[in-house]
Amino acid sequence: MGTVVALAAQVGGAKLADGLYRLRGRELTVIVNTGDDYEYLGLRFAPDLDTVLYALAGIASVGAGWEPEGETRTVQNMLKALGGPDRPIIGDRALGAPILRTEWLRNERSLTEITMEFSRRLGIQARILPMSDDLVRTYVLTDGGAVTFHEYFSDLACEPKVRGFDYVGAADARLSDEVLDALHATSLEAVIIAPCNPYHAIRPILEVNGMRELLKKRGAPVIAITPIVGGKAVKGSAGKMMRELGREPSALAAAGEYLRIIDGFVIDREDAALAPAVRSLGLEVLVAQTVMRTDENRLSLARAVLDFADTIRETKAAEVGS
Repeated sequence: MGTVVALAAQVGGAKLADGLYRLRGRELTVIVNTGDDYEYLGLRFAPDLDTVLYALAGIASVGAGWEPEGETRTVQNMLKALGGPDRPIIGDRALGAPILRTEWLRNERSLTEITMEFSRRLGIQARILPMSDDLVRTYVLTDGGAVTFHEYFSDLACEPKVRGFDYVGAADARLSDEVLDALHATSLEAVIIAPCNPYHAIRPILEVNGMRELLKKRGAPVIAITPIVGGKAVKGSAGKMMRELGREPSALAAAGEYLRIIDGFVIDREDAALAPAVRSLGLEVLVAQTVMRTDENRLSLARAVLDFADTIRETKAAEVGS
C-alpha cells in the first residue's frame, strides 16, 4: 500500500480528505489552498487549512465544517456591541488557531511548521500542509476592479460578475520541502484533486511555481472529482463563476479545467450520460456517488477513487509493457 496526496480546500475537500484519512491514516498528505487566507483584527485566518484540520480531527461542526463543534459567539457579540463589523462572523473556538498562527508567524515559525504542530496537537496522523509558506492571494477580477476572494465572498456576497482571476504571488512562491517530499515519494500511489471550486480553491495550488510541472512528471495517476452535479455546484459559487466566465456549468466543463494535468475524472451518477463526452477529452471516467452527506459517503467515495487510480495505474503499466 502506497502513499496518497490530496489537493483540497473548502468543506467538500475536507470531507474527501476525511474519507481518505480513514483508509490511509499516516500515509495521506493533504496539500491545502492558502490563496483565500486573510487578515482580520490583526490575525491570520486560514479557512481552508482549519476546515481540513477540524475534519480530520473529528471536531468539525456538522452544519459549518469551517468551525469546531459546539461553537459560541460571545466574542463576536461583544465586537458588535463595541462598534465592530458584523462580518466575517467568527466563533470563539475558531479564534484559537488564528491567534496562535499569528503569534507563531511573528516568531518566524513557518506556516507549514505551525500547521503540522496543530495536527500533532489534535491527534492527526496524516500530514496537512499549506500549498506554500510564501504569501499567495487570489484576486477575483470584476467589472468594478480586482478584489481578494475574501472581499468577494464576505463583503460582496459573491454578487459581482466574475471576469477572471489573478493569483498574486503564486509564480514566485516556493513549494515547501514537505510538499516536494510527498510528491516525489517513490511510494506515491495517487494524487487526488478533491471536489472543490476549480478557480479559487484548486487553481491557486496548481499555480504555485513548479506544481503543474511536478504533477505532469509524476508516474502516479492524477484523479479529479467533479464539484458540479446536475449542472449545479454541490455547494458554493462554482456554477455562478462558470456561467460568468462563459462556460456551461457541468461536470464536462469542470473536467476541462484540469486537462493536461489529470488522467481520470470522477462524475456523479446523476451525470452518467456525460461519461462519453468526458472520455472524448482523453480522460478515463468513473461514475460514482460524489455527494458526501454521510461519513459512509465519504469513505465510499474515497475507496472508489483509490480503486479507480489502481485501475489507471495498471492500464499505464500494461501499455508500457506492450
